Amino acid sequence: MTATTPGTSPDSAAAPVGRRERKKAATRRAIADAALRLFLERGYDAVGIREIADAADVSTTTLFKHFPVKEALVFDEDADQEQRLLDAVRNRPAGQSVPAALRDHALSSRLVAAGGDDRFAAFAELVATTPALRDYGQKMWLRHTDALAEVIAEVSGLPADDPACRALAHFALEAPRAVHGHDNPREAVTRAFDLLEQGWEALTGKNT
Repeated sequence: MTATTPGTSPDSAAAPVGRRERKKAATRRAIADAALRLFLERGYDAVGIREIADAADVSTTTLFKHFPVKEALVFDEDADQEQRLLDAVRNRPAGQSVPAALRDHALSSRLVAAGGDDRFAAFAELVATTPALRDYGQKMWLRHTDALAEVIAEVSGLPADDPACRALAHFALEAPRAVHGHDNPREAVTRAFDLLEQGWEALTGKNT
């Protein structure tokens, strides 16, 4: 039990902050959900910011506090995506190489699988067919280059500033975009990562 100020409950100081954070998170989620629903119904370019704000029952000022640009409405889980990306490298199965772990992450997180989640498929189609979202999404992924390079160096026992780690991080994040429009994007991504794996092993002497 912790000491408390007279006249207050143990949780009275922390509770308001917790409520504020939960309310902010709920507002952000409502805005993002409203935006995605409207974009999927009518197309990204046909939906205006005011319409999204009205659908989420917030002001445009509130909307822009959470999402500074329209494209950001579609990519509202950037921090979570980075964590999943880094975990794919840190928590890869024993014996699996870093490039192979990044390949599996790319195939599961950035490409639509046959028989996969319909909502993800609709989202992926929206991004793929909207140039502004394609470009913004790729910029968002490339923002993770430094963090990914650090983790690659960490698990490989290489210096934090090793250029091979940064190169692998950059090209691993770029590969899914590089195969955009290919008849079989999953096969194309796999081939791209095969090349990265061969180069990684040749440069570093590591096959894990």
